[in-house]
Amino acid sequence: MLLWNSFLIAFTALLPIINPLGSALVFLGLAGEAPPDVYRSLARKIAINNIIFLAIIELLGSAILNFFGISLPIVQVSGGIVIAAIGWSVLNQPNSEATAQDKREEASIGPSDTLRNLEQKAFYPFTFPVTSGPGTLVVVLTLSARTSGGLIARNIVGHLGLFLAVIVISALVYLCYAYAPKITTAISPSTAHGILRVVAFILLCIGVQIAWKGLSALLAALPPR
Repeated sequence: MLLWNSFLIAFTALLPIINPLGSALVFLGLAGEAPPDVYRSLARKIAINNIIFLAIIELLGSAILNFFGISLPIVQVSGGIVIAAIGWSVLNQPNSEATAQDKREEASIGPSDTLRNLEQKAFYPFTFPVTSGPGTLVVVLTLSARTSGGLIARNIVGHLGLFLAVIVISALVYLCYAYAPKITTAISPSTAHGILRVVAFILLCIGVQIAWKGLSALLAALPPR
């Protein structure tokens, strides 16, 4: 149960931020006209890069916090607020192009390059920040801190759930990127954004829950009057 609980929380938190469908729109615009084999090859490399990239952030999260002397409750409060704010912003986006536009601005690159240069951009900017931007890193760091502390066995199971969520979402990224031209014409933007709003509301609730857990720990640590 702990494994699936960690998986579901991580999957729900990461899905609206990575947003494979929205990212596929950006990827399609940046890659431009290309044969299907090129899209599949790029999508495979981006998905693998995304798994490795987020796994490193997950594994080094606790070490980074310890290096800067940041306690777990502080990370839970701060990260919970950030996650809730991301959920709120996605929930109130006026149209389905908003997320795609944000990712374009994060990428800070122009339209399609030559096919020869596409594979050189598999990590930057296609993996970071088009697929996994700064918001994704904050969420992974927060979820990693959430699963840390307590019994070692529970920590391992919690991190496995988070890593499993990263793998599943990266698989969705591969499918959406590899078949971006077909998917973007088959699914209407309004339908995709409607589903995204529901997930964003759940993300908002998760952020509030994580922040409340950290705040409760900080209040419990205060000396009695």
